[in-house]
Amino acid sequence: MKDFKNYYTIPASPAEVYLALTNPLTLHLWTGSEAVMSTEPGSEFSLWDDSITGQNISFEENRKIVQKWHFGDQPEDSIVTIILHPDMKGTSVELKHTNIPDEDYEDIVEGWNDSYFGALQEFYED
Repeated sequence: MKDFKNYYTIPASPAEVYLALTNPLTLHLWTGSEAVMSTEPGSEFSLWDDSITGQNISFEENRKIVQKWHFGDQPEDSIVTIILHPDMKGTSVELKHTNIPDEDYEDIVEGWNDSYFGALQEFYED
């Protein structure tokens, strides 16, 4: 199991980034795929046509998102924590993803950098 931590700068306010990560309609706009998402702790979520599924643990509006991501039958939960910090260029996003299965690590890191936060950066730059 591995952990991943990184920072991303999104050219939008923390409120806009929070909305883009938690509202199913906004998620659909920048991912191009249907999304199931709620800010209700304990609710299930699904992104990219069920490529990413899990459970929402907690939310601090415009500040923090904590989720449990599912990876088959792994014994320990894979936890994603996203913290939004105001930045001169918009929002600095602090990402921590723990307990990533070794065999999935490179794909997950690439997904965060390109498909997830890379796509969100492009969405707000356009």
